[in-house]
Amino acid sequence: MPELRAAIAALVVILASALAGGAGADPSAAPAVARSASGGDVVPHGPSLDERLDAIQRRVQAALVYPPIARLRRTQGTALLAFEIGADGRARGVAVAHSSGFAALDRAALRAVHAVDQLPYVYGRLEIPVHFELAARAPEVAISN
Repeated sequence: MPELRAAIAALVVILASALAGGAGADPSAAPAVARSASGGDVVPHGPSLDERLDAIQRRVQAALVYPPIARLRRTQGTALLAFEIGADGRARGVAVAHSSGFAALDRAALRAVHAVDQLPYVYGRLEIPVHFELAARAPEVAISN
C-alpha cells in the first residue's frame, strides 16, 4: 500500500509539473518526492512530516485554555487526541485516544484542536499529545518585622 501511495504522489507531481510547464514539459524533470520513514505521508516538496506534526502540536498547545477548575485543583496530565485533517485545514473526526484521567482536561484538549483554523496537511489519522502542566509554585516566604 505505501508503494501505491508513493506512485500516485509521483504521478500527481509529474502531472502538476506538466500542467505548470506546458505540454512539452519533461516528466523526468519533476521534483523528487519526499516520503516519511513509515511511508504513510507523501508530499512533493515543503516541510517534512515531522515538521508538520510539530507545527500541529504547537498550534494545538497554543490554542489550549487550561480549565479554571483544573487549575484550582492543580490537575495535570496529557490527553492523546486522534483526528484527521480535512482539505480545509481543520481537524475532522476528533476523539480522545487516551484520556488524561480528568474529563475537564480531555474536554479542553478537544476544544483546543477544534479552535485551530489552519493545520498543515498530513495524510491519514494522526495522534497528538496535548499536555496540561502547571508551573511550580514559588515557595512562600515568611516576612518578619
